[in-house]
Amino acid sequence: MHDADFDHEHPSEFEFGDEIEGLEMFTLTSVGIDIGSSTTHLVFSRLTLRRESGNYSGRFKVTERELLYRSSILLTPYVSATRIDIEQVKTFIREAYQEAGLERDDIDTGVVVITGEALKKENAQPIANFFASDSGKFICASAGPHHEALLAAYGCGAVDLSNHHQATVLNVDMGGGTTKLSLIDRGTVTGTASLSIGARLIAFDQQHRLTRIEEAGRRLLAECGHELELGQAITEEQQGELGRLMAQTLINVLKGEEISELAASLMVTEPVRGFPGLDRIDHIVFSGGVSEHIHGKAQASFGDLGTILGAELSAFLDTLPDGKLKLPVQGIRATVIGAGEYTIQASGNTSYISEHHQLPAYALKVVPIALREGCPFAEALKNALIKFDLHGLTAGLALAFSIDGTLNYGVLRELANAIARVAKMAPHVPLYLLLEQDVAKSLGGVLEEELKIPNTLVAIDGISVGDLDYIDIGAPMGFTEIIPVTVKSLLFPASQEQS
Repeated sequence: MHDADFDHEHPSEFEFGDEIEGLEMFTLTSVGIDIGSSTTHLVFSRLTLRRESGNYSGRFKVTERELLYRSSILLTPYVSATRIDIEQVKTFIREAYQEAGLERDDIDTGVVVITGEALKKENAQPIANFFASDSGKFICASAGPHHEALLAAYGCGAVDLSNHHQATVLNVDMGGGTTKLSLIDRGTVTGTASLSIGARLIAFDQQHRLTRIEEAGRRLLAECGHELELGQAITEEQQGELGRLMAQTLINVLKGEEISELAASLMVTEPVRGFPGLDRIDHIVFSGGVSEHIHGKAQASFGDLGTILGAELSAFLDTLPDGKLKLPVQGIRATVIGAGEYTIQASGNTSYISEHHQLPAYALKVVPIALREGCPFAEALKNALIKFDLHGLTAGLALAFSIDGTLNYGVLRELANAIARVAKMAPHVPLYLLLEQDVAKSLGGVLEEELKIPNTLVAIDGISVGDLDYIDIGAPMGFTEIIPVTVKSLLFPASQEQS
């Protein structure tokens, strides 16, 4: 953060109405790094944040985003089938810093996102640790299939499109190893899924000798009647056959047809909940590397099936009604550009803290849970965790609840029961709860005194968060023990009206 120096003895140096950096506005130099199973790239930006209103509220919003540098796209290197070439990735990133004219000390904040098959590699954690050495500056957002779909839906502009037009939008993010689906209803992602269809399930050299075959690639080759091994040549006819099979399998899923045996075997997750099929949604947005071929932004072959998939899907999309297909704001670069929207909020004396040594706590991933009348709270909590590829309580989470309807003891008890069921399965994990309504102390009492949860507990209220937020919770301050909370929102490329 760059705070302007000023001399208290010379107030005349400031004109009335001037913004004072650090008080009404501040600037950040931010980096967003995306390490995927197929490609790796990064972007540097300068972000200007201004206080949202003139009443010294704690909410700062990004008002200007200046692109400083956009790297080339690196095909993610591997030293074996199970290990990413971390040294080559580091070299690529160091060279990008040099080309951008930036040093590590110049970076105020950043996000590294490790996605797809890259997340499953043996050395994914050391890669994350390499960036986490800048503790407090970087958010490491390792993204499983549901979370990756969520990131893509925001990053390509599909969520903004849905919100702006109050429409139902399907985002299809098609990369090298998987295709992610996100169903978005009036700005809210209601369901996500992933299946193993992608351009680099197989890859080959200039002589068409196979250099990469993923497990799903073998399954699809077998479906076509081919058994090929690394080093063997794959003919153009075989490439076309494989690409057409993948495209048609995906098209059938998009149409909402019954999931075939082949499609079921390729599903990484369960299908999208509540997806009615293309005929009953307003718009579809393709993003990811294959979208560059679909939209004619890439013609060259990268030794994979991208051009074939792009041609097959483009032909299908041409049959849709005018206006159904919308262009993404970003295609292959549909990723975060940093942690850019900072909100400094405070929770009052209705908080509940079982042990003060739990605070401060940094870089907690927010899991928003919307509780609606008529929907069991336990089910809502389970579905919210699945949205982030979580199957229970893990360290580094903050569960954020918004509750519709009347708040009474019965509602609090149902909520407490749902939380306790999850908490007791991970008794040594600290429990951080955020609530919009002022019921943190009451909820904490029910959890600790009535349900006897074994976890240490921090429950704070009056805090507003959303999807893809991270928070820092400070130690209680002053006589009233106000708790400062800094909300860091992942930031995406600026949206624009999509054609």
